[in-house]
Amino acid sequence: MEKLLVATGNSHKTGEIRAMLGAGYDVSDLKAYPELAAVEETGTTFLANATLKAVEISRQVAGLVLADDSGLEVDALDGAPGVYSSRYAGEDGNDAANNAKLLRALDGEERRTARFRCVMVLAEHGKVLAHFDGAVEGRIIGERQGKAGFGYDPLFTPDGYDQTFAELGEAVKNGFSHRARAMEKVLGWLSERFGH
Repeated sequence: MEKLLVATGNSHKTGEIRAMLGAGYDVSDLKAYPELAAVEETGTTFLANATLKAVEISRQVAGLVLADDSGLEVDALDGAPGVYSSRYAGEDGNDAANNAKLLRALDGEERRTARFRCVMVLAEHGKVLAHFDGAVEGRIIGERQGKAGFGYDPLFTPDGYDQTFAELGEAVKNGFSHRARAMEKVLGWLSERFGH
């Protein structure tokens, strides 16, 4: 079984990645390494932040490290909240506050197209091995709907669906989300490396 450390403390994110990787991988995250200091996300792009996390954590922990940075890009807000998605309404990363701020920012706005974007970086021994990206297009609805998922899932309806990610549930979301699309590319790379 191949070991993979996901450079996050977000158990929702780790769970999604674990489900996508399947049984051949032993997936852990930063909760297994409480002694490691959090890596400051000082980059201005998803790739920069994912690289910072992957490289720094892979300097301190043996084996493959996968880091991602992802967020919501809203066209009417010139791509905001973007890299600041998790802390859009403040540093504490409160989903309800972030959702409320987004709805206020879009109040009266007719153009509600948006996308979730994810960039993933694999690193080992402090060096980047590869990076991958994925996106899913959709729109922001006028009020929260659904109980599943996290982040902006209750406000985001993907193209081709009438329900939000929070209503569709994890099994459906994990089939085509921004993270799923990036992970598909990660899986291709891993299967070439490990031959399975």
